[in-house]
Amino acid sequence: METPHSSPPAGPAALAALVAPTINVSTPVSGVAGTSVTLTGTGFTDVTAVTFGGVPSSYTVNSATKITAIAPPGSGSVQIVVTTTGGTSNGIGFVYTIATPVITSLVPNQGPVTGGNTVTLNGSGFNGATAVRFGTTLAAFAVVSSTQVTAVAPAGVLGTVNVTITTPGGTSAGVPYSYVGVPTLTAVTPNQGGLPGGNTVTLTGSNLGAASAVNFGGRPAISFTVVSSTQITAVVPTGSAGAVPVTVVTPGGTTSGDVSYYYLAAPVLTDRAPASGPTAGGNTVVLTGTGLVAASAVRFGAAMAGFTVVSDVQINAVAPPGAAGAVAITVVAPGGTSNGLAYTYLVAPVLTAVTPNQGSSAAGTVVTLTGTGLTSATAVLFGAVPAAFTVISDGVLTAAVPPGPSGTVSVTVVTPAGTSNGVVFTRPAPPEI
Repeated sequence: METPHSSPPAGPAALAALVAPTINVSTPVSGVAGTSVTLTGTGFTDVTAVTFGGVPSSYTVNSATKITAIAPPGSGSVQIVVTTTGGTSNGIGFVYTIATPVITSLVPNQGPVTGGNTVTLNGSGFNGATAVRFGTTLAAFAVVSSTQVTAVAPAGVLGTVNVTITTPGGTSAGVPYSYVGVPTLTAVTPNQGGLPGGNTVTLTGSNLGAASAVNFGGRPAISFTVVSSTQITAVVPTGSAGAVPVTVVTPGGTTSGDVSYYYLAAPVLTDRAPASGPTAGGNTVVLTGTGLVAASAVRFGAAMAGFTVVSDVQINAVAPPGAAGAVAITVVAPGGTSNGLAYTYLVAPVLTAVTPNQGSSAAGTVVTLTGTGLTSATAVLFGAVPAAFTVISDGVLTAAVPPGPSGTVSVTVVTPAGTSNGVVFTRPAPPEI
């Protein structure tokens, strides 16, 4: 039969480990959640927990007589207790205080004098909020979290007020909020342009300084720059032909939209008459097409031409001087630059000879004219009398001598480039009978 026996008696060290801890002092005795609290006492060996009113906290055992603990979230008066393998300590009091709320930012920090816009307050200590004020005026609000409150700005007057929040912990310091005037727009310059956009316009008005958007109809400007409280420059977006309202958005509201910008289609040229002319210029060219009424320039190649707008479908232009050859005629308008139509500068014709240089005007008499620039001949004149003619080449044409009196006559060729020099043709006198 086995003899019962007992465990050997515990030594002094083992007995010390089993002694329950004691808290003598806590510093500080009050504070908000997150406060670092120093506990002084005995038996802080093999610590397994530090609680504030039963809520575990994070802690550091500095020695057998000192612990540093971080107050967890809580409220009111609680007991701090330390637990070790030796047992649980006595409790020592700690009072949770409520932190004074702090506002770190307002979004947005300005708005219209009419109020009604939502403002977000960011900061800390917002739990239990009882009031939000814009200056001295109470605002409706909702607590989102301990760090965020949304408020509806009340109506105010132009200027800046301090926004504050009140909680059981007190009233925060004020953060500035500005009441701004409703923006107005009085003009857009220029107030028209092409469908592709990309041109810069100047907007004038009032209370434009804090503009957050510029819109052309429903389209935002490609970009914009606030020059001052009365002026903005904006790059026009693409659009469709017609008028659209231009609006500016600021914290003070949106402009009324009674200022318009007109999108214009580019002009189109369909014909020009004549299609050629002298290198000296000076002749009138009639341009026809559409969208010509607002023309600001007419160009022959790169050369500017004088012009008169007759209607939306016609312009009379005066051809500038140019070098021999073809150029494109274009029309520039607020809607853009038209397609180009070819116009040919011609060298004035020159005659070097008429063969034969004499003969009767009897039916069937034909002469040959030689020279240069004869291709576009529109007339051959014997004096002032036109003759039937045939263009053979740029240097040769033939003409039938028209009836006329005996004697010499100057023969000339007319082309769109002008009238040639004259060469002499002689009609002999009839023989005397």
